[in-house]
Amino acid sequence: MKQQSDPKALEALIDKIINDNRDKAVEYKQGKEKLFGFFVGQAMKTSGGKANPQLINEILKKKL
Repeated sequence: MKQQSDPKALEALIDKIINDNRDKAVEYKQGKEKLFGFFVGQAMKTSGGKANPQLINEILKKKL
C-alpha cells in the first residue's frame, strides 16, 4: 500500500473536509481542540488510510 504524500492533493482533500464541516471548524477555533483528531480521522478515512499522517497534521495546523 503506497502512502499518499503529495501536499497539493492532501491540501485539496483537507480543504474539502473543512468546508464540509464548517461548524466543527468554528468549534475548534473557539477552543475545542479535541476536534483536531476528528479532522485527522476524516482525512484518513477520505484517503482510504493512505494519506501521510504527519503531512495531514502539518496541513491541518496551518488551515485550522
